[in-house]
Formats: sequence, C-alpha cells, structure tokens
Amino acid sequence: MKIMLKITRNTFDEVMIPCYKPFNCLIVKGKGSYLFDSNGNKYVDFTGGIAVNSLGHCDKGVQNVIKKQIKKLIHASNIFTNISTLTLAVKLTKHTDFSKVFFVNSGAEANEAALKLARRVAFNLYGENKNEIISFGHSFHGRTLFSVSVGGQDKYSDGFGPKPGAITHLPFNDIETFKQHISDKTCAVILEPIQGEGGIIEANPDFLKTVRDLCTSHNALLILDEVQTGVGRCGTFYAYQDTDIIPDILTSAKGLAAGIPIGSVMTSDEIAKHFSPGTHGSTFGGNPLACAVGTYVVNTISDKAFLNNVKAKGIILKHSLEELKDKYGIFKEIRGKGLLLGAVLNEDLQDKAGEIQQICAKYGLFILTAGHGVLRFAPALNIKNKTIKEGVNLLDKALADFTKV
Repeated sequence: MKIMLKITRNTFDEVMIPCYKPFNCLIVKGKGSYLFDSNGNKYVDFTGGIAVNSLGHCDKGVQNVIKKQIKKLIHASNIFTNISTLTLAVKLTKHTDFSKVFFVNSGAEANEAALKLARRVAFNLYGENKNEIISFGHSFHGRTLFSVSVGGQDKYSDGFGPKPGAITHLPFNDIETFKQHISDKTCAVILEPIQGEGGIIEANPDFLKTVRDLCTSHNALLILDEVQTGVGRCGTFYAYQDTDIIPDILTSAKGLAAGIPIGSVMTSDEIAKHFSPGTHGSTFGGNPLACAVGTYVVNTISDKAFLNNVKAKGIILKHSLEELKDKYGIFKEIRGKGLLLGAVLNEDLQDKAGEIQQICAKYGLFILTAGHGVLRFAPALNIKNKTIKEGVNLLDKALADFTKV
C-alpha cells in the first residue's frame, strides 16, 4: 500500500539528526539567485548554497549537461576510467599550475586526502618523525576527525577526542611566530587564502610569501585550501593566482560543480607519485555525472570576461555594504574579495550576527554568518546587478529593523 507523506518544516525535527538548525521554512524551488518556500514566499539568495551554487539555482546549462550525461553514464567506480572524469582533470590542469588531480566528493574529503598525501610524502622521503602539520587560528578545513582537528576552531573538534596528534595551531598572519615555529619536523602547512568560516580574513601577501619560502627551505609542503575561495569566487579562477605564490597542493570543492557534490586535490607529478595504487581511494570520487557538470562549470567560469564580471559585481556589492556601514554605524569594516565578502559587526554587537540573519530572512533575504560577529555574503557568481540591488535594499530594511530594537 502506497503511503502518502505530508512533508513540512516540522518533519525535520521529527526525523533528522539535529546537527543543523535550519530556517523556519521549507524550500521547494530555486531559480537563478532566488529561492521559494512551500508557502509561496520568494527570497533573494546571498548565500549561494554556502558558496556552492556558483551559477545560481537550476542553471539551464547545468540542467542540459545533467540530462545528457544521465543517458550515458552516472557511476562506474574507479576500477574503470571514463571520459567525463578525465576531461575535467585535463581542464583543471590547463587552468592551474598543477599536473595531477584526485577527485573526491567534498571539501572535507579533499583536505583529508591532501593532509594524508603530505604525511605520506614526508614519511617516504624523510621518515616517521617528520609529521607535524601547522594550521592557523580561526581556520576551517572540514568535519572529518582529521580535518576538523587541523582546523583552528576548537568548538568544532572538542568532545570528539582523542584527536589526531602532531598538529600545531599558530596565529594567522603572524610572520614572526611562524618563523620561530616551523622546523624540519614540519611536513605540511595548510591555510586558506581567505578564511571563510573564520570571518572573511584575507592572508597578508608578506605572510603568504614567508610561509611559501620557509616551507621550501624546511621541505614542508604548502597546502592551500581553496574549497571556498576557488572556482572564480574571488575574481580569479583560483585565489592563489592573484598572489605571488604557488602551493604544492591545492584543494577545491564547493562551486566546482555548481551544486553537484564534488571535490578535488591538485598537485605535481613528483608529489602525486607517493599516492601509489592502494594508498588512498574514494568510491564516488570522480563520478562521471559530477565531473561532466564540473567541466561545464570550469569552461564557463574560467572565461576571462566571466571572471571580470565577478570582480565588477563584487565591487558593486562591497560598495553597497560600505554605504550601509556608514548609514547604520554597526559595522567595523567590510572585507573580502570578489563575491566572498564579510561585514564585521562592532565589538559590542559581536554576538548578533545570527539575530540579523534571522531578521533578513523575515524581509526575504538569505545571508550567511561567519562566527557570531560577521555577516557573510557569497551569492551566485552570475547574479544580476539588479538582484544585488534588490538584496541590498532588503538588507537595508532588515538593518533598520535591527537598529530600532
């Protein structure tokens, strides 16, 4: 007998493990930079699925690729190879400084694989005592036990011990502390070019250069976590391409397949050879469907005109946020690059980001937070200028409401 189900927002509380606390609505449809709930309400989406929906919701090009690919091959496993997976791998090597690619399903898995690879390289070349991983305060690298322990926010890893060892956390952008700590026991340094979850904090160019140089001199691998900053988010295809450094390993995910789960690890021939057959794997990694969409996304976003538009839209949004900063006086600064921006609340409002986020939803705008004190904006990279203006107007109303309290 067929059971008819009535699904509401309350269904989440009844059947889902409560890791999340979603908005009090049920999303049923998305189109471009808009979302619609089960009550017919329309929202401007400045979250981009947390920087995932790089081409907005239900992009027609993405739909067409999916329709074509599901008629040919959805999954085959890694005991075979296939055209879709290899095509995306080639595309990524053409648009970066790397020659080898490994596919996974998420950013956490990409960072997990990168960290394992770094440890394996050090073990093979220098022995088991070269095992220290250096990370930085306020960083975020995923939710697996290894990646969450490497991340520099104890609130995400406490209570899941014993944690993996030989992990050191240093202050971000502190050159002198880094110089004093890195040693020949260090096997890898991992950092984000812009810390996303940590508050949209950009790595200082001098700090990046120092880290790169000292990693080289101590035979440590530099891992750049571009899960959030990559695939056009900051106005270049990968954020490192707007710096003076090249990492040894680059991780990517989120926007790489515009909503279809995928992640990747990119590196050199010399480093890649240490992941010999059997040392690592992923059942779904390199899934033909995800890779077909990824190829379309790379072709679209790597276009110079597209990336220039991301920069232009980022300037428009940042300028609009600066105007709201001046109007309401509740933001200390607006920071970030491209379409990854953060509005930092004043010291006396550092616990109010979630409250403002909820007020925005009431007015028909979805935004993100980064910690308790930063409003984060990561809309679709192809968001229309008029939609940016519409969203900013809704944010204006929400801030007017908030400052009345």
